[in-house]
Amino acid sequence: MLAVTADSLPRYALADVELSGGTVAAGDAVLVARHTANRDPRVYSDADRLDVTRQFQAHLVFGHGAHHCIGAPLARMDLQVALTALLDCFPGLHLAVPEDQLKWKTGMAVRGPITLPIGW
Repeated sequence: MLAVTADSLPRYALADVELSGGTVAAGDAVLVARHTANRDPRVYSDADRLDVTRQFQAHLVFGHGAHHCIGAPLARMDLQVALTALLDCFPGLHLAVPEDQLKWKTGMAVRGPITLPIGW
């Protein structure tokens, strides 16, 4: 039995939509692959690479419009404080293997490395 996650809840097209060379007809069920959000190479240079210095562009991390996360500013501040403290404590922190040797989780709900070998 396949587990239902937020990524697997269907949405339904309200009208015919041309998308990626095909048509999604009104009433068709669509599964949204949220794990691919914010990784469009037409919008983000080197889209598959984590770059904390990348300039802000419109993204879907905290939702949008009426569904925008009210905790987004706190989450951003938490991450900024935590990363700054980590790098202040370990200024030589670095990846201990070449980046292309990292193995990544393949599930849809969570993206990240299986292990993250580091040195300092």
